[in-house]
Amino acid sequence: MRPGAGRIGGKPAPRPPSHGDRAHRRRAPWLARGGHADTIGIPLPPREGRMADLKESRVPDIGGYDDVPVIEVLVAVGDTVAKDQGLVTLESDKATMEVPAEFAGVVRELKVKLGDTLSEGAVVAVIEAAAAAGDTPEAAAPAAAAAPAPTKPKEPDPVVEPVAVGGKPDNIAQASIDAQAGKAAGPVEPPVRFEAEALIPGKVPYASPAVRLFARELGADLSQVTGTEKGGRITKEDVQKYVKGVLSGATTAPAGAGGGNGLNLLPWPKVDFSKFGEVEEKPLSRIKKISGANLARNWAMIPHVTQFDDADITDLEALRVQLNQEAEKSKSGIKLTMLAFLIKASANALAKYPDFNASLDAAGETLTLKKYFHIGFAADTPNGLVVPVVRDVDRKGVLQISQEMGELAKKARDGKLGPAEMSGGCFSISSLGGIGGTAFTPIVNAPEVAILGVSKSSMKPVWDGKQFVPRLVLPLSLSYDHRVIDGAAAARFTAYLAQLLADMRRVLL
Repeated sequence: MRPGAGRIGGKPAPRPPSHGDRAHRRRAPWLARGGHADTIGIPLPPREGRMADLKESRVPDIGGYDDVPVIEVLVAVGDTVAKDQGLVTLESDKATMEVPAEFAGVVRELKVKLGDTLSEGAVVAVIEAAAAAGDTPEAAAPAAAAAPAPTKPKEPDPVVEPVAVGGKPDNIAQASIDAQAGKAAGPVEPPVRFEAEALIPGKVPYASPAVRLFARELGADLSQVTGTEKGGRITKEDVQKYVKGVLSGATTAPAGAGGGNGLNLLPWPKVDFSKFGEVEEKPLSRIKKISGANLARNWAMIPHVTQFDDADITDLEALRVQLNQEAEKSKSGIKLTMLAFLIKASANALAKYPDFNASLDAAGETLTLKKYFHIGFAADTPNGLVVPVVRDVDRKGVLQISQEMGELAKKARDGKLGPAEMSGGCFSISSLGGIGGTAFTPIVNAPEVAILGVSKSSMKPVWDGKQFVPRLVLPLSLSYDHRVIDGAAAARFTAYLAQLLADMRRVLL
């Protein structure tokens, strides 16, 4: 108030309440009825200053990308954020990035939601700047002191009665009242303080976009990971340590809706299919229940990569047909299949590339290299898929391997396969050549680290350096555990296996 303005004889001149006064009373409900803010030394913030406290935080330069989708909203309305704290996460086809807050304060409005697309300059949130919350009674003291002293003895002020409100006065009000009543022993503590918990809300893991992407790839819940960097920041090493702990059983993962290890999957939808038409319920066989759970675990917890290649088996197929004709004449009862040759060739490839004949421990830290060669093959039975194992393949010929395969397959179809005959495998082969298809992605049969898928062979034109000639080509699909095997090693493995199948005489070397 200007000196002398609105005063008559040193007393405040009466004036009708204005709309602005009512608005100020709503903001400061502790003011006395019939009085004004300066009656108790608390200046009202100017009306124009209140709107200036709300600022728009926009998308900065994001490298020329436009219409980048929002994959994660990191804050909610009412959250306190620090400058440069992430508000949302964007993911383009080449990068994942967080959009930071341009200033500290309280989020008053979110302008985006999950699935929206943003470009440079788009408004992400409306934030009440932290400076507004930092206004304290001390800052207002000079304004109160500027009021001139009354020229005449001031009449006693009327008894101040607080306005009845539904709850307790807020922090700023209580601090001001305490200061006026002399309750504060020293300098009044700022009523609003930023603390680490407020700057980094617990429900928003403190991690970079790269670490968030890494965690999503591993299926890890970042809210369960303990950050070791300053301020609880989560690193890739922290995520790896958490995943290793879950796999080894040392860390208890939260029981998500889907029941997976740290995956927190959405609950499986419950649908009444009978309302759409006639249905029939058929329980899964015991084999499918057991194998299904293992396959789901392996697919979710093992980083799969599949290497595709072709093998020219023209000469090998001619040899197989010839040997079967000879066996038929001799009435030996042994019928050679291409799978028997594949098993024998795979044993040689495993010997050349020992990392494929290995198992990774549960902690993901130690690789066990095996000196034996037991290879499993997928057998289709009426009750489901089973994987019998042919042992010591490196010491057996193709005829013996084929004979043992026939015996194991018959046991599998009859349901008489024992546990010992399905354990101890080093490497597995899944052959769909008798059915069809050109390629597929087999799931690694843990604790093995690789599996070979074989599709139906077909005649294709192949350039021999002078002309195209018809050749019988067999598609190969090698899935492997990327924690143990890299892409270059997988390419070498399939290329070498293709060489063996093109000329089985190499097996003798």
